[in-house]
Amino acid sequence: MMRAPPLLMGLTLALAACGERANAPAPTPAEKVSAVNPASDAEASVPVVLTAANLRRVCKAGLAAIHGQDLSAIEIDGLEGQVVNASWRAPVDGGRRRAQCRVDGDIVTWKPVGATDPEQDRWMNQSGDPVTRFVLDGDAITINTTLPDGTTATQTFAPASEERSA
Repeated sequence: MMRAPPLLMGLTLALAACGERANAPAPTPAEKVSAVNPASDAEASVPVVLTAANLRRVCKAGLAAIHGQDLSAIEIDGLEGQVVNASWRAPVDGGRRRAQCRVDGDIVTWKPVGATDPEQDRWMNQSGDPVTRFVLDGDAITINTTLPDGTTATQTFAPASEERSA
């Protein structure tokens, strides 16, 4: 019976080491959304591959949703590899706001170009940034945005007939 207390003590320490760390911060809602979902039998693990035309369309819709603009307000200025350059009329001073956009899987990521605050001149994909996902359904693009506090917004864009042929 003298062996029981040390054995129980060792077992208790071993089990305690298996638990989660108490000081590890919980992931934010945006981090949970942006985490890559493991593939299942029901899901294909093939990443979304967009044509150049669809990349432009998705970025245009994503930037419109992110910045509260009409789809027609966002102008695509060019494409550099997998990065879309876009601009729109600034609502306050009438100048031009510029941004770059890229798509990683089903996530739309953007970066301001020429931001007045150098700290904001970065890709908006850090833990405190909103996560913007897209669903392409024929001509319609649905943008789902999850804010860091967990609130969500969904907006669907259907291109005008002149944009379908572009």
